[in-house]
Amino acid sequence: MLAYERIGSGEPLVLVHGIAHRRQAWYPVAERLAEHREVILFDLPGHGESPALDLAGRTVQEALHQHLVDLFDELDLVRPHIAGNSLGGRIALEAAASGIVSSATGLSPAGFWRDDRDFLLIRAHFVALIAAGRAAAPLAPLLTRSGIGRRLMLASLMTHGERLTPERVLGDLTNMVESRHTLADIIGGAFPFEDDIAADIPVTVAWGTRDRVLLPYQGRRARQLLPQAEHVWLPGSGHVPMSDDAGAVVEILLRGSAGGLLTRADDAA
Repeated sequence: MLAYERIGSGEPLVLVHGIAHRRQAWYPVAERLAEHREVILFDLPGHGESPALDLAGRTVQEALHQHLVDLFDELDLVRPHIAGNSLGGRIALEAAASGIVSSATGLSPAGFWRDDRDFLLIRAHFVALIAAGRAAAPLAPLLTRSGIGRRLMLASLMTHGERLTPERVLGDLTNMVESRHTLADIIGGAFPFEDDIAADIPVTVAWGTRDRVLLPYQGRRARQLLPQAEHVWLPGSGHVPMSDDAGAVVEILLRGSAGGLLTRADDAA
């Protein structure tokens, strides 16, 4: 069983974190969302406190989808709303394509790179991130004491890493290093998002204008490939926008899970 937390009341909203992250990525927005939704946070397999990812002869996509379906069954969730960041955003869009959710919101969802060369750059980014995390581990308790240190350590993922507590950063760093084998499996099985999503399932895609992992051009590609979706830019936010602009993310997730139209969309990036 995947590790999870369940808070709040109302329409259920499942939140899916990104690759090499954990459910705590949603803490900056979880309580505010829980005032309006029943919020379910969980650790993907091979991340956080969940058991290892077991492919058992399946593709990565098939295995992650089955874990999501099993979680829904375990928690008696019938077509909940879903939102995800990065890999989690890709999982949310795939859940919409399979028809098992009522709405889907992706924050910088994976799968919109142009070609193999572009994907190699993404892969290199994560390889470098893991290597840097392992190298920095002995000094991390010292580096995380200052806001400047936390901001520098997390600069490739978010613009305001100083807003996280030292304990959060240390926990995220440990999780990132420990999930490196799962990361390798997931990246090794990656391919562009090409699924069709039924028109009656509301979809929202949001992208940080300062995303250094999945560059903003991918947000523009997502607009082309998902013309039926609502698209919105998050000015000044990085790849993990929940800490950079919690208020905007809460607004986007609430409106996306209500099927409403977004008013913040523009062509700023």
